[in-house]
Amino acid sequence: MSVLTNPSLLLLRNSEELVGKSILVVNFVQDGFLAELKQLNPQSAITAFSYNHANGEFAKKINGIDVCVNHEMAANDYDLVILYYPKSKPEVLMALDNIRAVINEKAQLLVVGENKSGVKSIEKQLAGKAQYSNKIDSAKHCILFSFEQLENSPTFEISRYHKTFRVNVAGVEFDAISVPGVFNHGALDAGTKMLLENAPTTKQGNVLDFGCGAGLIATFLGIKNPALTFTCSDVSALATYATEQTLKLNNIKGGTILSDGLKSISGKFDLIVSNPPFHTGIATDYTIAEAFLSNAKQHLTKVGKLSIVANSFLKYPPILEAQFGSFHTVYKNNKFAVYSS
Repeated sequence: MSVLTNPSLLLLRNSEELVGKSILVVNFVQDGFLAELKQLNPQSAITAFSYNHANGEFAKKINGIDVCVNHEMAANDYDLVILYYPKSKPEVLMALDNIRAVINEKAQLLVVGENKSGVKSIEKQLAGKAQYSNKIDSAKHCILFSFEQLENSPTFEISRYHKTFRVNVAGVEFDAISVPGVFNHGALDAGTKMLLENAPTTKQGNVLDFGCGAGLIATFLGIKNPALTFTCSDVSALATYATEQTLKLNNIKGGTILSDGLKSISGKFDLIVSNPPFHTGIATDYTIAEAFLSNAKQHLTKVGKLSIVANSFLKYPPILEAQFGSFHTVYKNNKFAVYSS
């Protein structure tokens, strides 16, 4: 059995609450909880929902669990929903609205999270939308809440959460669409801005936008170089959804793919461009970006180029040198650096 995280331990010590005929677990983590939940409910239908592709691939290995990775939860008649409280407040509000559209009128909602995640705000966030709330338990710096008699929503439309914003950088101007949970939701971040101000000059061919977010890099390059074709990858289904909306809005040729790092990426590219992620959940994590840099070369054509932006303090130059033999620092200041290999 996988090691249990503190939120999962808190849930399981209240196992009498974890009973239902049709159970939905939202934003689950990669630990042993889903397997334990199935043992508690051997005859029940259990669906594990995540916006995160890597979490979905993990859950697919657990017997008796239906897995859904998407930008929205499918309509159903769940009588128990377990929500692991996410770090993004706008994402919480969107998920809660979606949950209220897929439950039956007698459903119970359990919300668990670490204190530092902001879970203490959940009662305020559901004020007026649940007739009964209760703080069931707290331990290991986590809290577990229960809500009943929730106000049902007839439908959920993610388009209500679209945030359209204007990007104006390096002489190129366009509109982009983001949704909650996407990196730097609704704005151009400083690192990507520096990357675009020092953008590679590839004029034609296939481009991989790795960690695409809301599709800003691909859209910028596609407007400057209409002959380019894009593959935009991200581990987040919210990000690939937002990218699809942004590409469509700007008539950019390209598609999206959910991928944990480069695992689902095939083929070779004339350019790989990225503001690679280095956060997982609340903690800082460099393993995704380091694995990406270590494996990017095999996805480049013989004349292909890699162009990335990273925080100046991250130790990417040794990895680039080891993988490519040499690299070029295109631009650097005290916060960010743009590297090309």
